[in-house]
Amino acid sequence: MPEQTLYKVIFANRGQIYEIFARGVGQSSMHGFVEVEELTFGERSQVVVDPSEEKLKSEFEGVRRLYLPHHAIVRIDEVEKQGSGRITSADGTVTPFPGGTTPST
Repeated sequence: MPEQTLYKVIFANRGQIYEIFARGVGQSSMHGFVEVEELTFGERSQVVVDPSEEKLKSEFEGVRRLYLPHHAIVRIDEVEKQGSGRITSADGTVTPFPGGTTPST
């Protein structure tokens, strides 16, 4: 049986960097968004519980599909193995993409 494709998606949200794993990533039908679906998390059989991954699980509980704006995406990698999802502080490590026009009045 062939292995399913797995992606690591890194994106910025509210001053933090999110690193999640998903089975599906593609262009959304909504202009300017990337569609991320089938989020995956590590196995619960581990004795050590990662609080960062638990926070991700609770934040995305019940989410079937995620729509991320293009400018929030830092990186998308196709990976062989799943790692641990996490949330870290951006603290100047990510430069926002210039964008957004404000209408002049």
